[in-house]
Amino acid sequence: MILYRGKLSETSHQTKLLQKLEKDINDTRVNKRLDISKVIAAVDVIGQKLENGVYRGRIEALGMEGIEEQIRTISAMASRESLEYRMAVELGELKEPLLSGQPVNVRQESSLTEVDTYVYPLGTLFHIGAGNREGLPVYSVLEGLLTGNVNILKLPQADQGLSIEILQTLLEIEPSLAEFLYVFDTPSTDLDAMCAMARMSDGVVVWGGDEAVAAVRRFAPPGIRLIEWGHKLSFAYLSGLEEMEEKALDQELQALAEHIISTRQILCSSCQVIYLDQQDMEEVHKFCRRFLSYLERAALGFPAKSIGMRAQLSMSRYCDTLQKVITKEKVSKRQVFHGRDCSLTACEDMELELSEMFGNCLVKRLPKEKMPEMLRRKKGYLQTAGLLCPEGKRQEFLKRLAVCGVTRITSVGKMSETFPGEAHDGDYPLRRYVRVADVTKR
Repeated sequence: MILYRGKLSETSHQTKLLQKLEKDINDTRVNKRLDISKVIAAVDVIGQKLENGVYRGRIEALGMEGIEEQIRTISAMASRESLEYRMAVELGELKEPLLSGQPVNVRQESSLTEVDTYVYPLGTLFHIGAGNREGLPVYSVLEGLLTGNVNILKLPQADQGLSIEILQTLLEIEPSLAEFLYVFDTPSTDLDAMCAMARMSDGVVVWGGDEAVAAVRRFAPPGIRLIEWGHKLSFAYLSGLEEMEEKALDQELQALAEHIISTRQILCSSCQVIYLDQQDMEEVHKFCRRFLSYLERAALGFPAKSIGMRAQLSMSRYCDTLQKVITKEKVSKRQVFHGRDCSLTACEDMELELSEMFGNCLVKRLPKEKMPEMLRRKKGYLQTAGLLCPEGKRQEFLKRLAVCGVTRITSVGKMSETFPGEAHDGDYPLRRYVRVADVTKR
């Protein structure tokens, strides 16, 4: 289905609608200004509906893990208080011109030239949603609306209609948003349609892995702003455990295990590798034997609903190893510690990489002196580091991790928790969706 100015149309009407889309967008941009306060009010109502269980049946049908926690998180992020706080943090004094059209400041460049500085929406955003996180397409569009942009959304194939349903409800709450929102269920193979949408846009917002980002770079017109939210890698770093009080250490290790199991390691912020500040592989094996019991307890508390994707990923990794053997590529020596519905793999290498996920975590050595050398190899992929160390060493490791390029540093049990106003992969998204215009008075 297609959502075009608040009305649903069949996918077969796509060509006809695309032919008039640019004219309709230009008409909106010339004659209308989006009232951001109305966007915030409408999103707040959506958050309340979500919290009250309006979409629960549809969400459960998607087979999502950890529904209760996700609903609480999304509802909190959609609240008026959270949105206003985010606007203040990300845009600061710039948010007022978006609402009022008044200059953000007046600069006296010289005795002859007075300059007003205005902040405008970037213009038209083309969102290419990823299918690995439910609700992500809606989230991306809402960021575009919060900055006053016209938004074109290409739905991921795995969306199953939830995004259009939520966005329809948003338009019912606030009909004035209809001219700023266009949703197409265009398949990624329809390159002509995607190129047409990109040509009408001032920025392309792409969510996904390297292949998705590379594909957009190939077809996006020169001069367009590419806003890439690619896949990231996260890890836990443990140092000085023998110096910590046993009860506190036990609680932290259990929290890390519950994070690994409850997130299924499918989020960008999920722990893929547990790094130990050690040189000796025997210490890695010793830790695996100890930590496996924590992981098994967590697996009992968060039973998996589906084994299909887990089996597929495990088979993929197995085939990858076979391919390396066949082509005589180097295969790292690894020892697997099997548990009930979970496992730990002790690896001799120090590379940051994706695990098999679903409770199957990698454990590696990484002496603090080698942090920059090893982590900088993944400089474009680093996101969250869960840090566990004695309090006296915390500041040292915070600095080391930040210098290496990590963008979020948390305790090991809170790697995937969100908070109001947080940056996304080291950046404030709303700032990327606006532009500055300087206007001289004479």
